[in-house]
Amino acid sequence: MSQNLTRVVVRAAAGAAIGVALAGAVPTTTRAEPPTAQTLAAQQKAAAAPEFADRQDFEFASRGFLGTRADPVIRGAGGTPVWSLATYDFLKAPAPPTVEPGLWRQAQLLAMNGLFQVSEGIWQVRGFDLANATFIRGKTGWIVIDTLGSAETAKAAYELVSEKLGKRPIAAVIYTHSHTDHFGGAGGLITPEEARSGRVKVIAPHGFMEAASSENILAGPAMARRAIYQFGVFLKPGPEGQVNAGIGPGLSRGTPALIAPNTLIERDGQEMSVDGVKLVFQLTPDTEAPAEMNIYLPQFRALCMAENANATMHNVLTPRGAVVRDAKGWADQLTRSLRLFGDRTDVMFTSHAWPRFGGEAVRDFLAKHRDAYKYLHDQSVRLMNDGLTGPEIASRIALPPVLAKEWYNHGFYGSMSFNSRAVYQRYMGWYDGDPVHLAARPRTETARRYVEAMGGAAAVRARAQAAFEAGDYAWAAELLDKAVFADPADAEAKALLARAYEQLGYQTQNSLERNEYLSGADELRTGAKGGIGQAGALLAGAPLPLLLDAIAVRLDPAKVGDGRLRLEFVLTEGDRAYVTVENGVLVHEPIAAPGKVDATITLSHADLAAALTGHRPAAGAVKIDGDAGALLRLMSWLEPLSAKPFGLVTP
Repeated sequence: MSQNLTRVVVRAAAGAAIGVALAGAVPTTTRAEPPTAQTLAAQQKAAAAPEFADRQDFEFASRGFLGTRADPVIRGAGGTPVWSLATYDFLKAPAPPTVEPGLWRQAQLLAMNGLFQVSEGIWQVRGFDLANATFIRGKTGWIVIDTLGSAETAKAAYELVSEKLGKRPIAAVIYTHSHTDHFGGAGGLITPEEARSGRVKVIAPHGFMEAASSENILAGPAMARRAIYQFGVFLKPGPEGQVNAGIGPGLSRGTPALIAPNTLIERDGQEMSVDGVKLVFQLTPDTEAPAEMNIYLPQFRALCMAENANATMHNVLTPRGAVVRDAKGWADQLTRSLRLFGDRTDVMFTSHAWPRFGGEAVRDFLAKHRDAYKYLHDQSVRLMNDGLTGPEIASRIALPPVLAKEWYNHGFYGSMSFNSRAVYQRYMGWYDGDPVHLAARPRTETARRYVEAMGGAAAVRARAQAAFEAGDYAWAAELLDKAVFADPADAEAKALLARAYEQLGYQTQNSLERNEYLSGADELRTGAKGGIGQAGALLAGAPLPLLLDAIAVRLDPAKVGDGRLRLEFVLTEGDRAYVTVENGVLVHEPIAAPGKVDATITLSHADLAAALTGHRPAAGAVKIDGDAGALLRLMSWLEPLSAKPFGLVTP
């Protein structure tokens, strides 16, 4: 696959779950209701926690501040705002009763924005996007670790560095891992030609390209829909809406793109000199991302922990959906980091949030953060082996006080209850062993039967109202969820369910759970929002096998019926594939056709993507030997690309 093609595919794939969800999103003001007496009491209790006396994070987060942009608005093409540093100015006020006090504290810290000196020779731009960009002074230019999530915010970060520290070229770009918020801004720093020619070294961990492009292509539409909830895309930032993303203030709405790496780190412990700076790489696959790495800089006694260590417990399973991560493997890699670099480190910085200063503080952080993930794993498995199911484990598990008191182990992004169920899922899957769940019926059918068994919708609403007034919002929500799925037109049930979700959102310390609850309330009040179709641009650059995989999951067996096809695709770039459709299944192989086919179709990669994504290739661009209608027949069997947003809290 060419470098240019690779750049396009990953731009599309990596942005599937997040970028598609953000496209055209306009936050709205929901009809928020005030906190109830029970919520006020819960916030007062949370605010009395002894951890609030610990102000070290504020000192660490503000240390080395050199200034920020004069104009808070970062704009894209045509002057369209893609990020504003002023969006979260509301966080300068004391915590309101609509936000859990610990989450408000975390949001205040992550809203600090500008250029910060980490140590001699190392600076970070923070608060310009969900993640950080780190600038290391080399002999001739800057080595940039992670590029933010969009070209516009990355360009603004580089401009701030140039303003404060002097103009220098970009000598190298390093992607710590395969998530868009860490490589999507590359185009704001360098050009594809600079990477292709090797003038700028672009470094990434082994497996980076595959990890960045595979998962989001196939599951992109569903992930995009759920990402809208996770990040509160349609919630207006403010005390009654989105306040934070747990690991950063929020997602920029600019242009994500990847300039493909020209240098891969293939060996754990691999060393490299980049523009005069020695780097030591610790490969950490299948931790926070399938392809990830930490970086040690011996001449600065500085350790970059990528997104493997954070100012919060992270997700073992992200709410938007993903493959479950390995909590034990994650803890083991933190142990390795501690042993490899702990005694040689004076400062630790990460891809999100603020640094840790002083060797003792770094070692204490790494050990206790490691212990939190190890405790999560080991105790979840212990309870699982005692016969508890995922929800039962989630209701019982909690970190011991010695770990729970550390702010960086609080659940601002991931949580013990959510993560413990993910550990159970990793080992045991969806089935909990109770045969009743083998014959589980669809939610709408089950809901109708439950509502009937409880005496009808009015009786369910009455019980839910009593639970709501008692402050038992979770039980109220569970009852009302049945009522709504039994009858989506039940306006009273939807209104009360929205109010219950709202109070749960106000009370939770977890930023993503807050976004989920408040997004659910918004959907109940205003309907589902956000396009979820796999946009043509998402597939246009996919390598041929991945493009055909994406087509296979769009094949509608009802349209195929007993239809059969044997096709050979020959791409002008040199790739080819043998495709069969039979028994309602599309199978593709990277070989020449082994026998007679219905048609041999010769065209460019771009024209194949266009044809299979509902666009007509240019006249004369496609050569078909055999059945002239074969390609059109295949296209007619595919589910359309674009789809209306499906409900998450409504059927």
